[in-house]
Amino acid sequence: MPKTTPLPKASRERLAALAAQPHFHRGRYQNLEPVTSRGLGDFLRWQLAPGRRFPPGKRYTLLRPDAHLLINPPAEPQLTWLGHASFLFQYQGLNLLTDPVLSDRASPFQLVGPKRFTPPALTVAEMPPIHLVLISHNHYDHLDEATVRQLHRRFGDNLCFCIPMGLRRWFEKRGIHNLVELDWWQSTPLPLATQSEVFCLPAQHFSGRTPTDTNTSLWCGWLLEIAGFRFYFGGDTGYGKIFRDIGELFSPIDLALIPIGAYDPRWFMAPVHVAPEEAVRIHQDIGARQSVGMHWGTFVLTDEPMDEPPRRLQLALERQGISESAFRVMQHGEVWSI
Repeated sequence: MPKTTPLPKASRERLAALAAQPHFHRGRYQNLEPVTSRGLGDFLRWQLAPGRRFPPGKRYTLLRPDAHLLINPPAEPQLTWLGHASFLFQYQGLNLLTDPVLSDRASPFQLVGPKRFTPPALTVAEMPPIHLVLISHNHYDHLDEATVRQLHRRFGDNLCFCIPMGLRRWFEKRGIHNLVELDWWQSTPLPLATQSEVFCLPAQHFSGRTPTDTNTSLWCGWLLEIAGFRFYFGGDTGYGKIFRDIGELFSPIDLALIPIGAYDPRWFMAPVHVAPEEAVRIHQDIGARQSVGMHWGTFVLTDEPMDEPPRRLQLALERQGISESAFRVMQHGEVWSI
């Protein structure tokens, strides 16, 4: 695979201009494009619609990752799907997690809230040494306090968390201080690996863990450039022009993790969750050489059947003339060398 070239000066200048776009007003963050907001009334209209019920959950086959492969990864990049938006990415001696959620429920409570139907592919105790965690936002299916505490207990200050603006206090209250907190379009070099830089990129979503803290912290995607390889984690997002901007700056992206689930009903979810057809547009917009679908098959969060996202993705790829091998769907626990 050919290596990408470093960002030219003109791209750096454009990044600085984009970073100056206002998106914080009266203590709340805002999306860069106008997005229809959904309040409690809309939520109740969805939840209480006549005849509506969540689709049944499904437990998928869980592959057991080869511990030797995780401790001694190959020279090429290696990806393991833990479930939902949680992946282990390994390259150049760096072991990285995205939005690690290993708990039984995506909820502040142990007995209620979205239930996990397929167990996580790894426990924290089974993981190789983790150096970096990318957190996209603070929703319970992306920021899991129990998993964060377990990771911190095992790896201590050797583990760095990359977080969007506004989340520092949450982590520091839990004794975690090795943090990189960035705003959209900002970046910083990483001392954890040679020739590496991490960029905080915009997504179209929202944040909040309680009824009173909506949008008081930022939501984002992340791009890691390491030794000429570009790894993109899209987080949780609706579709917007931001992905064309990302592609103009960073294309080609070698590996992109893009959400494909939690999209129905569209009248409610479209502003903040892409459907598979829009995921394919993101793949094209950002110039991804290879994409992997995520954010499906673990929790029942919305109204589409759990097994529908991969089928709709396949049809969308066929319509666009894109090979399924260019936008993969992994199995739970699958280890893939890229």
